[in-house]
Amino acid sequence: MGRVNCYLIEDQPLTLVDTGPNSGKSLDELERALETHGRRIEDLELIVITHQHMDHLGLLEVVSRRSGAEVAALHLLGPYLADFRASASADDDFSQAVMLRHGIPQEMVTVLGSVGAAFSAFGSRGEVTRELREGDGLELRDRTLEVFHRPGHSPSDTVFFDEQRQILIGGDHLLGHISSNPLISRPLEGDGGSEAGERPKALLQYLDSLEATRRMPVEMVLPGHGDPVMGHVSLIDERVRMHRRRAEKIASFLRDGPLTAYDIAVRMWGNVAVTQAYLTLSEVVGHLDLLAREGAIEELERDGTSWFALAEGAPAQR
Repeated sequence: MGRVNCYLIEDQPLTLVDTGPNSGKSLDELERALETHGRRIEDLELIVITHQHMDHLGLLEVVSRRSGAEVAALHLLGPYLADFRASASADDDFSQAVMLRHGIPQEMVTVLGSVGAAFSAFGSRGEVTRELREGDGLELRDRTLEVFHRPGHSPSDTVFFDEQRQILIGGDHLLGHISSNPLISRPLEGDGGSEAGERPKALLQYLDSLEATRRMPVEMVLPGHGDPVMGHVSLIDERVRMHRRRAEKIASFLRDGPLTAYDIAVRMWGNVAVTQAYLTLSEVVGHLDLLAREGAIEELERDGTSWFALAEGAPAQR
């Protein structure tokens, strides 16, 4: 999973943002990092979760049990975390259906399902004791963290803005060294953002979220991976341009006729590694959604499989 950033806010209550994945090594590193600040897990009073991915919340059950800390997270995460195992299983079922719908071979889908089930062990259940909503203020003694829902990378992505210091705790919403992958994710219970039965359009959500963040007076973003991000406006502009270039390249593949999203992924990257199949599929489908919103392509159905074709009369892509 790579290294994950957790943040200690030395305030009242003593606050930890994200916990890292559920592994002995992660727990050891967390304890050592706290020790360098003269703190222990048992001293924590509040745990804040930025989003639902297991590398950010896997130690939640252990840390919350040992500390007795409150757990603050987006209100949509409460039911998800209450039975993480069932939620992860439902996510896998959803992902497999999406993969089959978009042309990934059955044998690859089966293998990736097994990989997903194994990775769920890095996650954790937890009880959200303080539900957060868009626009709430998370009050600490010396600061207030404004809560903003920024879906796209995941349905529950939440960022926390310290306006006084102009610092944004960003989770995986904006990373400096790599573009956050907008994964096609199963909608969370109670989320009215997607129409019933409609596939979530993760990249479109993500671009809207980036635009909202771009307008914020942020000096520094503390991300979930990698170094702090300075100059968030220029980075967001770069990310948007990258998505535009990728969409135009994908449109060029459709000049010779309809293709599935998996066909396009193979043309883009060659043989797609099993462990990367859902990531690459999400990226391709996201850019197809962008093109469809602009009227450049259309989605067709053949025997339960989605195919994509240039729309009649659509302007030619560069």
